[in-house]
Amino acid sequence: MTDASARLRERRADVGTRVDLLRAELDDVIESASSTTGDDEHDPEGATVGFERAQAQAMLDAALAQLEDIDAALVRLAAGTYGVCVVCGAPIGAERLDARPFALRCIACAR
Repeated sequence: MTDASARLRERRADVGTRVDLLRAELDDVIESASSTTGDDEHDPEGATVGFERAQAQAMLDAALAQLEDIDAALVRLAAGTYGVCVVCGAPIGAERLDARPFALRCIACAR
C-alpha cells in the first residue's frame, strides 16, 4: 500500500468515525426536541433546539462530503491520476497533498 493510499484510508476511517458521532449527536438533538414544549425561542438556557439541529446537520453534511472527496481520491489513485491537477495537469505539491490528501487542484489553480 502506498503512502497516499495509507493516508487516504486513515483519513477515511477518522472521518467515518466523525460521521457516526455526528449522526448520534443529531439523533440526540432530534430526540430532545421531541420531548420539549416546542417553544425554544424563549429558552433561557441559550441556543435554540432548531439552531443546534441545523448546526449538527451542517457538520454531518460536511463530514459526508469529505468522505465523498476521499473516496474520489482513492478512485483517482487506482486510476493513476492521483496527485495531478484537474485544471492544468501539473503535479499537486506533496505539501498540499499532506495537508489535503484529496485535493483536486494544485495551489495555483485552487486560488
